[in-house]
Amino acid sequence: MADEPPDLSSSKTGAGKESHLAMSDSSTIHPAQWDAASLQRQCDTTRTRRSGPGGQNRNKVETAIVLVHRPTGIKVEANERRRQGENLQVALFRLRIALALAVRLPRDLAQGPSALWRGRCRQGRLQINPTHNDFPALLAEALDVLQLHQDNPAAAAQFLGCTTSQFVKFLKLEPRAFVAFNQRRATIGSPPLRSLEITPKRVDTTEAG
Repeated sequence: MADEPPDLSSSKTGAGKESHLAMSDSSTIHPAQWDAASLQRQCDTTRTRRSGPGGQNRNKVETAIVLVHRPTGIKVEANERRRQGENLQVALFRLRIALALAVRLPRDLAQGPSALWRGRCRQGRLQINPTHNDFPALLAEALDVLQLHQDNPAAAAQFLGCTTSQFVKFLKLEPRAFVAFNQRRATIGSPPLRSLEITPKRVDTTEAG
């Protein structure tokens, strides 16, 4: 994930809105895949104080981090940790999740799933913890593929090499993705998929990562 991110400044969106960005060449990757340093260079960073748990140190020191992603306008904040560096890492992870939700990029279906996805999908079963650093990139790929298959979860799952139930459970790991998916289904008259109770820690609990 060391690639320098492309300049997306001509394709701005407000937070929560999808941005259909055209890939300039085959090397362009989804912003949810960017490494922390590259992503932070595209952000305005504000350090501030916030009240809450953490003792007096949080009131005296600017430990909270606010990131505004300039190309998209997406804003995220982290203030629950006592150390500024830890809050920065949390904020960057939240930004990658937000980008995965908001930005859709075309993908070459002829290339099949990414190496990252294949490494996490074994014998039709996904193995991923939603707090793992790989999760935002996987979520972005799943949502890109779902869009390319016109919100057909069975077709998207078949392309990605997992079962439909595993694919839907994966979407439910990020509730905003699942809610948006059902909202799109409603606009075309399709019934919503049921929100079944699942373990929030990971799709397949046989692996810790």
